[in-house]
Amino acid sequence: MARRRGGRSPARVRLQGLDRMRRDLDGLAAVVMEGSLAAVEASAEAVRAGTRARVRVRTGNLRDHVGIYYARGGLSAKVGWKDRTDWYATQHELGTRRIPAQPALGPAIEEERTKFEDRLRAEINRRLPS
Repeated sequence: MARRRGGRSPARVRLQGLDRMRRDLDGLAAVVMEGSLAAVEASAEAVRAGTRARVRVRTGNLRDHVGIYYARGGLSAKVGWKDRTDWYATQHELGTRRIPAQPALGPAIEEERTKFEDRLRAEINRRLPS
Protein backbone atom coordinates (compact mmCIF):
# COMPACT_ATOMS: atom_id res chain seq x y z
CA MET A 1 0.00 0.00 0.00
CA ALA A 2 1.44 3.33 -1.05
CA ARG A 3 1.83 6.14 1.47
CA ARG A 4 1.14 9.78 0.91
CA ARG A 5 3.97 12.15 0.75
CA GLY A 6 5.02 13.36 4.12
CA GLY A 7 4.69 9.89 5.73
CA ARG A 8 1.22 10.41 7.22
CA SER A 9 -1.37 7.69 7.20
CA PRO A 10 -4.74 8.74 5.75
CA ALA A 11 -6.75 6.91 8.48
CA ARG A 12 -7.12 7.74 12.14
CA VAL A 13 -8.19 5.26 14.77
CA ARG A 14 -9.58 6.19 18.15
CA LEU A 15 -10.11 3.44 20.70
CA GLN A 16 -12.79 3.89 23.32
CA GLY A 17 -13.57 1.60 26.19
CA LEU A 18 -10.12 0.06 26.45
CA ASP A 19 -10.05 0.51 30.23
CA ARG A 20 -13.44 -1.16 30.57
CA MET A 21 -12.31 -4.06 28.40
CA ARG A 22 -9.24 -4.57 30.61
CA ARG A 23 -11.42 -4.59 33.74
CA ASP A 24 -13.80 -7.07 32.14
CA LEU A 25 -10.92 -9.36 31.13
CA ASP A 26 -9.45 -9.21 34.64
CA GLY A 27 -12.86 -10.16 36.00
CA LEU A 28 -13.11 -12.99 33.49
CA ALA A 29 -9.93 -14.57 34.84
CA ALA A 30 -11.47 -14.64 38.33
CA VAL A 31 -14.69 -16.16 36.98
CA VAL A 32 -12.79 -18.89 35.12
CA MET A 33 -10.72 -19.69 38.22
CA GLU A 34 -13.79 -19.82 40.47
CA GLY A 35 -15.64 -22.05 38.00
CA SER A 36 -12.61 -24.32 37.59
CA LEU A 37 -12.26 -24.79 41.34
CA ALA A 38 -15.95 -25.64 41.64
CA ALA A 39 -15.75 -28.12 38.74
CA VAL A 40 -12.70 -29.90 40.19
CA GLU A 41 -14.37 -30.14 43.59
CA ALA A 42 -17.63 -31.48 42.13
CA SER A 43 -15.76 -34.03 40.01
CA ALA A 44 -13.66 -35.20 42.95
CA GLU A 45 -16.82 -35.65 45.02
CA ALA A 46 -18.42 -37.61 42.16
CA VAL A 47 -15.38 -39.91 41.90
CA ARG A 48 -15.41 -40.48 45.66
CA ALA A 49 -19.14 -41.28 45.63
CA GLY A 50 -18.70 -43.62 42.65
CA THR A 51 -15.81 -45.38 44.36
CA ARG A 52 -17.71 -45.76 47.60
CA ALA A 53 -20.67 -47.27 45.72
CA ARG A 54 -18.48 -49.83 43.91
CA VAL A 55 -15.89 -50.86 46.50
CA ARG A 56 -16.00 -54.33 48.01
CA VAL A 57 -17.38 -54.10 51.56
CA ARG A 58 -16.53 -56.45 54.39
CA THR A 59 -15.79 -54.20 57.34
CA GLY A 60 -16.59 -50.90 55.63
CA ASN A 61 -13.07 -49.54 56.14
CA LEU A 62 -12.33 -48.98 52.44
CA ARG A 63 -15.76 -47.51 51.77
CA ASP A 64 -15.52 -45.12 54.70
CA HIS A 65 -11.94 -43.95 54.08
CA VAL A 66 -11.95 -42.88 50.44
CA GLY A 67 -10.31 -39.48 50.64
CA ILE A 68 -9.90 -36.43 48.44
CA TYR A 69 -6.53 -34.69 48.46
CA TYR A 70 -6.32 -31.31 46.71
CA ALA A 71 -3.18 -29.82 45.16
CA ARG A 72 -2.19 -26.78 43.07
CA GLY A 73 -4.53 -24.47 44.93
CA GLY A 74 -7.51 -26.74 44.39
CA LEU A 75 -7.08 -27.15 40.62
CA SER A 76 -5.99 -30.75 41.01
CA ALA A 77 -7.50 -33.49 43.15
CA LYS A 78 -6.44 -37.04 43.96
CA VAL A 79 -9.05 -39.49 45.15
CA GLY A 80 -8.14 -42.71 46.90
CA TRP A 81 -6.72 -44.23 50.06
CA LYS A 82 -3.65 -42.93 51.89
CA ASP A 83 -4.05 -44.36 55.38
CA ARG A 84 -1.86 -47.27 56.53
CA THR A 85 -4.98 -49.25 57.46
CA ASP A 86 -6.05 -49.14 53.81
CA TRP A 87 -2.99 -50.93 52.40
CA TYR A 88 -5.12 -53.70 50.89
CA ALA A 89 -7.15 -51.34 48.65
CA THR A 90 -4.71 -51.97 45.79
CA GLN A 91 -5.21 -55.72 46.14
CA HIS A 92 -8.95 -55.33 45.78
CA GLU A 93 -8.61 -52.84 42.92
CA LEU A 94 -6.08 -54.85 40.85
CA GLY A 95 -6.54 -58.36 42.22
CA THR A 96 -4.01 -60.98 43.30
CA ARG A 97 -3.54 -64.66 42.60
CA ARG A 98 -6.20 -65.44 45.20
CA ILE A 99 -8.42 -62.36 45.10
CA PRO A 100 -10.14 -61.51 41.81
CA ALA A 101 -9.94 -57.86 40.82
CA GLN A 102 -12.97 -55.78 41.70
CA PRO A 103 -12.03 -52.29 40.53
CA ALA A 104 -13.87 -49.43 42.18
CA LEU A 105 -11.66 -46.36 41.78
CA GLY A 106 -10.76 -46.88 38.11
CA PRO A 107 -14.35 -47.15 36.82
CA ALA A 108 -15.42 -44.14 38.91
CA ILE A 109 -12.61 -42.07 37.38
CA GLU A 110 -13.45 -43.17 33.85
CA GLU A 111 -17.13 -42.38 34.36
CA GLU A 112 -16.30 -38.87 35.58
CA ARG A 113 -13.71 -38.26 32.85
CA THR A 114 -16.47 -38.15 30.24
CA LYS A 115 -18.45 -35.60 32.27
CA PHE A 116 -15.70 -33.22 33.39
CA GLU A 117 -15.57 -30.98 30.31
CA ASP A 118 -19.33 -30.38 30.42
CA ARG A 119 -19.18 -29.81 34.19
CA LEU A 120 -16.38 -27.24 33.76
CA ARG A 121 -18.24 -25.41 31.00
CA ALA A 122 -21.44 -25.31 33.07
CA GLU A 123 -19.67 -24.01 36.20
CA ILE A 124 -17.98 -21.20 34.27
CA ASN A 125 -21.16 -20.26 32.37
CA ARG A 126 -23.10 -20.17 35.62
CA ARG A 127 -20.74 -17.49 36.92
CA LEU A 128 -20.56 -15.33 33.80
CA PRO A 129 -22.60 -12.12 33.88
CA SER A 130 -25.48 -12.21 31.44
